[in-house]
Amino acid sequence: MSRIFSRTATELIRNTALCVVICVLLVSCGGENQLISSSQEPDPVVIDVPIAYVKRPLPLDEDGVLITDDLRQPFEFLPGAALYIKPRASASAVETNITDRAFFTAEQIEQATEQNPLAGYDVKDVDVSYDSERLVFAMRAPEIEGLDDDQQPTWNIWEYNRISDQLRRVISSDIQAEEGQDTGPTYLPDGRIVFSSTRQAGNQAILLDEGKPQYLGLDEGLDEYASVIHVMESDGSNIQQISFNQSHDLDPVVLTNGKILFSRWDQAGNNNSINLYQMNSDGSGLEILYGRHSHASERTTQSLQFVKVRELQDGSILSAIRPFDSDTIGGDFVSIDYMNYIDNNQSIASQTGLSGPAQTPALFDNIIIDGSLSLGGRFASVYPLWDGSGRVIFSWSQCRVYDPEQEIAEGEVVERKILPCDDSHLENPDIQEAPLLFGLWMYDGNENTQLPIGVPVEGEMYTEALAMEERAFPGNAQIADEYEQALADENLAKVHIRSVYDFAGVDSSAQGIAAMADPTQTPVLQRPVQFLRVVKSVSIPDDEVKDFSNSAFGRSRSQLMREIIGYVPVQPDGSTMFEVPANLPLALSLVDIDGKRVGARHQNWLQFAPGEVKTCNGCHTQQSTLPHGRLSAEAESINFGATSTGVPFPNTNPALFADLGETMAQTAARINGADYPQPDLEFVDIWTDPAITTPAESFTYSYADLSSPLPITAACATNWTNLCRIQINYPESIHPIFEVTREVFADDGVTVVEDNTCVSCHSPTDEAEMPRVPVAQLDLSGSVSTDNPDYLTSYRELMFADVEQELNEGAIIDRLVQVFDANGDPVYELDEDGELILDAEGNPIPIYRTVTVANTLSTNGARSSAAFFTLFEDGGSHQGWLTKSELKLIAEWLDIGAQYYNNPFAAPAD
Repeated sequence: MSRIFSRTATELIRNTALCVVICVLLVSCGGENQLISSSQEPDPVVIDVPIAYVKRPLPLDEDGVLITDDLRQPFEFLPGAALYIKPRASASAVETNITDRAFFTAEQIEQATEQNPLAGYDVKDVDVSYDSERLVFAMRAPEIEGLDDDQQPTWNIWEYNRISDQLRRVISSDIQAEEGQDTGPTYLPDGRIVFSSTRQAGNQAILLDEGKPQYLGLDEGLDEYASVIHVMESDGSNIQQISFNQSHDLDPVVLTNGKILFSRWDQAGNNNSINLYQMNSDGSGLEILYGRHSHASERTTQSLQFVKVRELQDGSILSAIRPFDSDTIGGDFVSIDYMNYIDNNQSIASQTGLSGPAQTPALFDNIIIDGSLSLGGRFASVYPLWDGSGRVIFSWSQCRVYDPEQEIAEGEVVERKILPCDDSHLENPDIQEAPLLFGLWMYDGNENTQLPIGVPVEGEMYTEALAMEERAFPGNAQIADEYEQALADENLAKVHIRSVYDFAGVDSSAQGIAAMADPTQTPVLQRPVQFLRVVKSVSIPDDEVKDFSNSAFGRSRSQLMREIIGYVPVQPDGSTMFEVPANLPLALSLVDIDGKRVGARHQNWLQFAPGEVKTCNGCHTQQSTLPHGRLSAEAESINFGATSTGVPFPNTNPALFADLGETMAQTAARINGADYPQPDLEFVDIWTDPAITTPAESFTYSYADLSSPLPITAACATNWTNLCRIQINYPESIHPIFEVTREVFADDGVTVVEDNTCVSCHSPTDEAEMPRVPVAQLDLSGSVSTDNPDYLTSYRELMFADVEQELNEGAIIDRLVQVFDANGDPVYELDEDGELILDAEGNPIPIYRTVTVANTLSTNGARSSAAFFTLFEDGGSHQGWLTKSELKLIAEWLDIGAQYYNNPFAAPAD
C-alpha cells in the first residue's frame, strides 16, 4: 500500500498521462450518470474476481436532509439497501441482486416498479469466506406496519453460497434469530462465525447464576443495549459470548495469526473512545492492540475513532477513522503499523527509535473528516485485495460543488451546474456542496490507475464492497497461551502480575523492589500496597426491566454500579497471583493496609476465559502514553524474579524457597496455592524470617465483626464462592453504621459515661427532642433529605456541599453573614441603575450570604476523603469510635464510586 500514500484525489484524477485516462463529466442533478472512458485494456486478473457490494438510495429524510449514522448506534435501520454480485470487477459486468429473494417471491420482484417498489430492507457488514465461495452479512427485514420499535425485526446474520446460489439465515429459528441485534459477522478458521450481538448470552447466564433476573445490559451511556462479540457454529447453534465489555465491541475480523481484531468502545468512567483490541476465539488473551492515545488529527478538531478494520497483506491494519457522528456520510481510511506502534506517535518498547506516525493515508492525503468541504472527497468503504497487487476496491464520492457563478432567478426552477472542487472553493464562504455521489472503484497503486466498477448514479450510493477471492486460512489461535484444565472446570482463570510497582518498565517504589522485597530493609507493614481489590461491573437494565431514576447512582453517575469480588494479598516485591471468576467484566485496584485504594481507578474492563492463565508486567496511569496493555509491546518487567533455584529470597522465610525467575507470588502460589479473592482484608506475614526479625502481627478486617447489616448474603458469609459478590447499597450497608449504638459504660456495666453513637451528636434534635445544630454541621440521621427526597439525610450531608446552619429562637435556619468588598467595606443592594436601594427607614440594605459547608466524603475515593478518616486515626478526635471493619467498608464503598445503590433492583421504581 505504500505506493499510494501521499496521493491526493486531485493528483490522481489529473495524472492521465501516466495511467488510464479517467474522464469524469460531472453533470447536473437531473439524473444523468458520470461518463467514464478508458484507453487501457481491462486487467484480466481483476475481471475474473467476483465482486460483492451493497447499494442503496442516498439516505434522506422527508425534508431531503441527509441521514447520517452514529457509531454509538450500530443498529440503525436505513431501508432500501440490497446486496449485489458481479462476476468480474468491471463497470459493464451484469449485477445480480441476491437478497431480494429473502423477503419477496419471484413474482413480487418482477412486478415491482418505481411507483410500486418492494418494501425496504437493510444490508451491511459483508465478508467473504476463505475459499471465496460464501458471503456472510447482516440483514434486517422490512418494517412491519403497526408494530412498536421493540417489536420490529432485528438484525440477523445471513449467508449466501455463490456456487449453489443458496441464500439462508444462519439462525433458522425465528424466535432465536430475533433474540438480539446481530451484526458484523466474519468466518473463523474452523468454520464457525464470529459476530457482534446484543444477545449477551454469557452475561445473562451469569445473572441467573448470581440469583438475579436475566436482562440485556445497556451500554455505559445508557442509550443502547451493549453489543459484544459472540461465536456460533455455521448452522447457528451453540452461541457463546466471548467478550464482556459494558459498551459495544464491533466489527470483528480474523488476523492471519488467528487472533480476532475488533473495535471496542471504551466508555468506563471518564473514557469515551473506540480503540482496537484483539483476543483469541475463546475470549482469552484480551488486550488492547492500538489507539488509546491516537484520536487527535490535524484534519479535524473532533476525536476520531477506529472502525471497520481489515488486515492488509503486508501485515498492517486498514481502518476507517471518523468521529462518533458527523454532518455527512463517509470519512477517511488509514493504514496502521500496529506491529511497531501501539499509538500513532508511540512505538512499542522494543522499537524505541521510531517516532511515528504509525498511521498513513490509505489512499488520498487530502480527506477532511469534520464535515466541511473535502477536496479529496469521501470514502464509504475500502477493501484490499490479497493477490499481491496492492490493489483496493473502494466506494468514493468525489468532492463536488454547485457552480458559484451560476445565477438563478428567484422562483425559477433550473438544473444547477455541478463542478469538481478546487482550492478556490475552500475560500468561498457561500459555496454549496453538491449531493454526495458514491461510485465503486478499483485502484492500483503500482500502476496509479483508478478504474470504475460501479458507475455512480445520482441519488444512489455504494456503501461497502469486497472481492470474492480465495485467501489462505489464518493461524488457529483458539485458546490462551497458558491454560489449566482444572481452572476451566471451575469456571475460573488465574492472573499473575509480576509487580504492581512496575509502571511501563519503571520501578515506582521509593526504595526499589529489591529493598521492598527484603523484610530487613522494608518492614512488611510499611509497604505502600498490601492488597489488590477485584471489582466487577453491574450491567444496567433498560426501564422496561427496571425503571429507576438517575439518583440511584448517587452523587456521580460516572462509575454506574459496581460490585466487589474480593481482595488478594500483594507480596513484598509487588507481585500477586490469584484466581478470578471467568467471563466477567473486571477491574483491579491497588489497596493499602487500611483497605483504601492507592492511585486512580482502573477504567478499562478486563476479562479472562475459563482456564486462562494471564501474566501482566505491572500497572499503568491514564496520563502515560507508554506502551501498556499489550504484553508484546511493553517494556520488560522490572521484576526479574529469583536469581537461583531452591533457595529463599534474600532475608525471607526459608520455607518459601524459590525457583529461578519466580516472583514471590509464584513461589507462594506453588507452595501454598493461588489465592482466590476474599471479602475480608486478612494480613499474614508469611515472608519475614523469624530467625532474623519478628514477623508482623496478623490481622483481619472482617464483615463478621460488623454490628450493622453485611453487604454479602448469609450463604456467602459462611461459604465464599466464585458466585459471591460484595454489594454495597448505601441505605442498607453504610447508613446503618451511623446508627450502631456505641455507648461506653462505667465499671458497673450499667451507667453510660459516654455515648459515641454517631447520630447521638450528628442529628438535628437532642435527647429531649429539642432542635439543635448537628455537631460539625453534619446531620447523619436517617430521615428523608429535605434537599433531595431520593436520599437519606446522611447521604446528602456527607456527599454534597451544604450551607451552615444556626439555632435562632428554637428554629434551625441558614446562617447568614454580611458581605464586604475587597477594601473591607459593606456591600449594599443596588438597583438596575447602580443606585442604592433603601429600606423603609431610608437606610441602605446590606447584602448577606450563606456560608458553604464542604462535603465530607468524595466520590473520588477514600484517600480523597481524608477529612473523614483522619478523625478515626490514632490521635484523632474520634479515635476508636468506628471499627477497622467499618472503616474498611466505608473506604471500599467510596473507592468504587460512593453509589447510592449498586443493585438496580434495590433502587425504588421511578
